[in-house]
Amino acid sequence: MESREDLNSILPYLPLVMRSSTLFWPSQVVEALKAMARGPLHSRVDSGELLFLAISDLRDSLSLSNHHFAPSFPQGYALFFDELMSREESKKWFEEVVPALADLLLRFPSLLQTHYQTADIAHINGVNTGLRLLRSQEPGIVFLSQEFIGALLGCSLFCLFPVTNRGVERLPTINFDQLFASLYDNYNEKQENKIRCIIHYFERIFSHMPIGFVSFERKVLPLEHLPQCISYPKAEFWSNSVIPLCCFEVQNSGLIEDQSSEALEVDFANKFIGGGALHRGCVQEEIRFMINPELIAGMLFLPSMADNEAIEIIGAERFSSYTGYASSFHFTGDYVDKKDVDCFGRRKTRIIAIDALCSPRMRQYKQECLLREINKAFCGFFAPSKHQQYKRLFPENGCSRAQLDQNIEDPIGRSRSNLLSHDNASTSDATTEEKSVNQVIRNYEEKGCESLGHEDNNIGIVTGNWGCGAFGGDPELKTIIQWLAASQALRPFISYYSFGLDELQNLDQVTRWILSQKWTVGDLWNMLVEYSYQKYKGQTDVGFFTWLLPSLFGHDTEMLDLPNTP
Repeated sequence: MESREDLNSILPYLPLVMRSSTLFWPSQVVEALKAMARGPLHSRVDSGELLFLAISDLRDSLSLSNHHFAPSFPQGYALFFDELMSREESKKWFEEVVPALADLLLRFPSLLQTHYQTADIAHINGVNTGLRLLRSQEPGIVFLSQEFIGALLGCSLFCLFPVTNRGVERLPTINFDQLFASLYDNYNEKQENKIRCIIHYFERIFSHMPIGFVSFERKVLPLEHLPQCISYPKAEFWSNSVIPLCCFEVQNSGLIEDQSSEALEVDFANKFIGGGALHRGCVQEEIRFMINPELIAGMLFLPSMADNEAIEIIGAERFSSYTGYASSFHFTGDYVDKKDVDCFGRRKTRIIAIDALCSPRMRQYKQECLLREINKAFCGFFAPSKHQQYKRLFPENGCSRAQLDQNIEDPIGRSRSNLLSHDNASTSDATTEEKSVNQVIRNYEEKGCESLGHEDNNIGIVTGNWGCGAFGGDPELKTIIQWLAASQALRPFISYYSFGLDELQNLDQVTRWILSQKWTVGDLWNMLVEYSYQKYKGQTDVGFFTWLLPSLFGHDTEMLDLPNTP
């Protein structure tokens, strides 16, 4: 174990000790966890105040006393578990959940060793799936069991992760001390309800431990040209693109996470994955991390994203229902995730984290910012498994429109699946029965690691007002940028949730008109660049849709010659 590069990269950020190739807890920690596992009659841990004292003892045994936590953390623990929880909820928590959590933490060292044994078997074609720091500019994937993630989040709840040097590696917060401290420092219902989602997650997994898997992948568009990769595109790449625009579906109601199609769901991310999930944040990304808490595990080992990077997470289960947004966020109870499971035990929930420019104001109309945003989205939307098909479409000497037309059908109402060769078809029927570790290992042996990144040809993009709202981006600009990126990434459709935004009330008419013109990605990109230049120079003060289609916003719809809505 000592010679493992993956383990050595993450070990300084884990609370375990390694000696003679064995991972273990210090003996004092083992004794304390054993007492907690026997229940409150033995451990005397039956309140938030006493739970905090027990956690403090664990941290002292791990020499973490100099790793300071948020000052109000103990008061936050006491407030939630002793005052905000009902007597019945508190009794269940301390008599059932805390002992089960302590027992899981006792098994944490063996779970980690089993994880690496599984990763060794899955180490095919040079692809490592073991837990490690997925550093910036280093594409890679980590594959974790849901049970192991439960143990990781247990460490987060008990604030057992060392925090020294996490800032040096540009790693986000991972312990839950700020989450609870914020509850006490400035109480509000959204913070209480965020914590209720987390507590519900632990109650669920200890009533029935899930046995699936979740993968975390850092995707990178190399800044230099590499023959085996799609490199970070320059402006000419977009200007000259002859890829047709994919279908565009406008959803005027509903939520991204409630969509039923098999698609890549966009996380409006902070460059530090999770954003303010473990602090006071409660907008799109933070809410997703609360209702799918397994996403939090990625915050342990995924440093911040650079401009040419995205993070894709497949398999995170949803546990909670909710209403509201931001200050009105409210946990409303249990959620049973009925998504199908793939051949590797991952739920078919694909989440792509891409971070937009923050507060870009007028600079968002500069070409370098347009390029940054479209390449960020393209990095997230492009599937590496389609690289060979992409190379055939775009040989180094270019591809004419006539040549491309032989391979691409009209995108309006027709499939783009002929862009992709038949050898990329699905290799396994989906099953709703979760696989055991042994079954996953057999799948690795039979299919190889390429199957980890496999996607069939029907997976589109489900998104919304990425980079808008708190980030301050122009909704019309960001909508078109995502559409262009999805089309260039050979996605069959983009399903857009407008969330009732006034600026997008004519989005359906605009996108239908654009599709009726049979424009390519290059055509629309060049229009966007021209508009943005005029906007930046002060030559126009209208939005892109009005600039593009003044007749629509002048209510002269006859001039638009819109196709009929299917």
